[in-house]
Amino acid sequence: MNLPPQPKIELSKEPDYRERYANSVQVRSNLWDFFLVFGTLDQAGPDSVSIQCFQGIYLSPQQAKALTNVLQQNVSQYESTFGEIRLEPQPSQGDVIQ
Repeated sequence: MNLPPQPKIELSKEPDYRERYANSVQVRSNLWDFFLVFGTLDQAGPDSVSIQCFQGIYLSPQQAKALTNVLQQNVSQYESTFGEIRLEPQPSQGDVIQ
């Protein structure tokens, strides 16, 4: 089977391009798109959390699925190299956090 040649891809940065650290991502979705809101989370105390949202990105459902695949591949490669990524247990509804 002959595959078509891959296009040459050029990446460029817009004048307002920026990079920033996020430790919080909220995801909303509807029929037409996914909306990812990135921010930084600061836990000042055991019962006080502040999230400063700084960027929202809309993705088509197709791009959201492609992102899922790319992230899964990269997470698998990361874990193969550095070991399993463990997530902190998330309390379920009704759990008491002490």
